Amino acid sequence: MPAESLTPTQPLIEILLVEDSEPDVLLTQEAFADARVPNRVHVVRDGVEALRFLRREGEYAGMPRPDVILLDINMPRKSGLEVLAEIKADAALATIPVVMLTTSQSEDDVRGSYARHANGYVVKPVGFENFLQAIRAFEDFWMTFVRFPPRV
Repeated sequence: MPAESLTPTQPLIEILLVEDSEPDVLLTQEAFADARVPNRVHVVRDGVEALRFLRREGEYAGMPRPDVILLDINMPRKSGLEVLAEIKADAALATIPVVMLTTSQSEDDVRGSYARHANGYVVKPVGFENFLQAIRAFEDFWMTFVRFPPRV
């Protein structure tokens, strides 16, 4: 939805999706395209690119600060847990909510995510309809009821 068509009661929610799986990127984009809340999904493919986006470095210099981050754990170059630790250790980024969206059901990953101050941990469901349901549930909670910190 174009930003200029939004009313003051319909803020555009900026979402950063950090995901290396093309099918999961496409599913997530499709699910958010049908969202009731206006949003824009930005996609980066690994942890290094995520930090460059968040710090607005290089080609990401003009990008907006995301309202929420969906972060995979198992990625090339820098894992989601490493990225999460860096985000939460950076005063300029620490207030951005981070939800882990991953295939990992490992108790160590769950514990490690919350120890690094993740705001949620969602295991990606198997199957298209189940995945869409999970994204819609995310939308219902995070994009309808949650108040995000102000963008800096």
